[in-house]
Amino acid sequence: MAAKDQDKSKPKKRKQIPGAKPEAASSSPKKPKLLNPKRSNPLNHDSRRKPFEHSQHPKSGPEKENKDSMSKRERRLHAKDLAEARKKKRKRHYTLEQELAHLWEKMRVRNIGKEDRAKLISEALQKMKGKIPEIAGSHVSSRVLQTCVKYCSKSENDAVFEELQPHFLTLASSKYGVHLVKKMLDNASKKQLATVISSFHGHVASLLRHVVGSVVIEHAYQLGNAAQKQELLMELFSAELQIFKDLVSTKESRLIDVMAKLSLPKAAVLRHMSSVIQPILEKGIVDHSIIHRVLTEYLTIADQSSATDVIQQLSAPLLVRMIHTRDGSRLGMLCVKHGSAKERKKIIKGMKGHVQKIAHDQWGSMVLACIISVVDDTKLLTKIIIHEVQENLEELVFDKHGRRVLLQLLHPKCSRHFTPDELASFDLSIHSLGSKVNGSSEEVKPNNDKEVTEDEANRSSDPGETLNVVEGGKKDPHIRREELLVKGGLAERLVDVCIENSGKLLRSNFGKEVIYEVATGGADGILKPTMEDKLGALHKAIASVVAEPKSEESEEEHVLENFHSSRTIRRLILNCPTFASTLWNAALKGKCEMWATGHSGKVISAFVESSDSKVHELVKKELQPLIDRGMLKIPEKQSAIEG
Repeated sequence: MAAKDQDKSKPKKRKQIPGAKPEAASSSPKKPKLLNPKRSNPLNHDSRRKPFEHSQHPKSGPEKENKDSMSKRERRLHAKDLAEARKKKRKRHYTLEQELAHLWEKMRVRNIGKEDRAKLISEALQKMKGKIPEIAGSHVSSRVLQTCVKYCSKSENDAVFEELQPHFLTLASSKYGVHLVKKMLDNASKKQLATVISSFHGHVASLLRHVVGSVVIEHAYQLGNAAQKQELLMELFSAELQIFKDLVSTKESRLIDVMAKLSLPKAAVLRHMSSVIQPILEKGIVDHSIIHRVLTEYLTIADQSSATDVIQQLSAPLLVRMIHTRDGSRLGMLCVKHGSAKERKKIIKGMKGHVQKIAHDQWGSMVLACIISVVDDTKLLTKIIIHEVQENLEELVFDKHGRRVLLQLLHPKCSRHFTPDELASFDLSIHSLGSKVNGSSEEVKPNNDKEVTEDEANRSSDPGETLNVVEGGKKDPHIRREELLVKGGLAERLVDVCIENSGKLLRSNFGKEVIYEVATGGADGILKPTMEDKLGALHKAIASVVAEPKSEESEEEHVLENFHSSRTIRRLILNCPTFASTLWNAALKGKCEMWATGHSGKVISAFVESSDSKVHELVKKELQPLIDRGMLKIPEKQSAIEG
């Protein structure tokens, strides 16, 4: 057995074939054979490699020697010439564009004479004649044409307009041509403007969905008169109005009136408007006022689900881009009033970092005023809106629109601070999102003083119906104002600003309203319980400004003789007895005879007209002799001081 095991352990020898040479013993493994051993030999040159080898060395021969002999500058110029040659092959009017560019550099400078510019423009237009539609979409030629249209004569403008007229629709969607169309609209006559707007008929919806085309439609909408604006809007309302141009001439402006006159079915109008609006919202093309108007009209007829969908899409940072127009502002207010707590939170967070800009805007400030009147989450409002208002408080108190947020907190919905149209916008609501009572939809009237209880919310006879009372917050308005104004620290900072700038604010046409509301303690005396000492310091600051001596050398009018400040001080005397007493003792006692005439006389007479008996007793001794002598004129109802 051992012998057999030893035989197995030994490697078996291969049998040698007779006549064959024995293999050389080697410990290294065999190398794989090459597929083509001939190509591995550097001495063997396959003829098929010759073209490849030539392509790897294009600079060989005379051409290479010529290239190497060129200097760095010559090589750069040579490359430039090659690029120019390629552009000439690719662009049909490349040479013409170069000539126009040289002319444009001369005609666009500011210090050029009118005659010289007119000659250059005529030369450029002559070169472009018959080719304007072909080159109008070019980056260079479009700029040249814009300058030509801006400064050319009427006859030249008419010639350019006539040549471009069939191509306005194409240029409106062109990246560079759009600027030329806008310039043509700016310099168009009434007839030309009507022609351009008419050429857009049937294509308004498609252009509004286009990022570039929407700019042209908005520009035409801004420049057009009421009838032309209506013409652009009408085809967005219905498919029939988009097809039949004769129907567009109706004089009704509101969608509801148009539907009633033309007997348009509501369901068809909603379907068409949804097909127009949805792509626009998805692409985020929401900066234009025409789109804001369409959305506003849509919400007037939309059912509950459609209106809710639109509000959900708008209740995002997207809304910040819309509130710079009248209709956009109203959309923003509707979203705030009818949106859920989650949607309101999105809107407010989207304003972070933009509150100052929004507050200075005419329409954006109305949205901010609505937010602080409706939203119950005062912590979020303080963190984002009130915090940014405090950072720029001194600018806002003097600004016509920026002061609205402060005035809305101090005296909500005051007719002295808001126009009737602005006050009406606070009461806007979406009819379909109103409360449902007995199965019928009823518009919810704003009522910020009442809370909606759970029993009222569940009182619907139909389980499928819901009560959408979301226009006002559930929190008491006075508590909301107190949390934002007093507890948030805004009031204290506001009083400090009024003390530091009391003279300027009194003389300011817009700042006088802010200092008046602060000095009186705000509506319902919201500032008085916690800031009595601060208000007293403000009264003394105003009195110190009044006590300044009258100087003829000073360029600035005295506050008692200034139109704005004298009337503000008069109102403070009539409505704030505490201020009247402080002013009398600190500034006017013993000096009334000097101020009894002119604008200042109205201030002195206010002490007599005051309804407070303590003020009468305070001033009776000094003012009665002035009244008896006829120096101080008092209205008939207050002809004498009541004893």
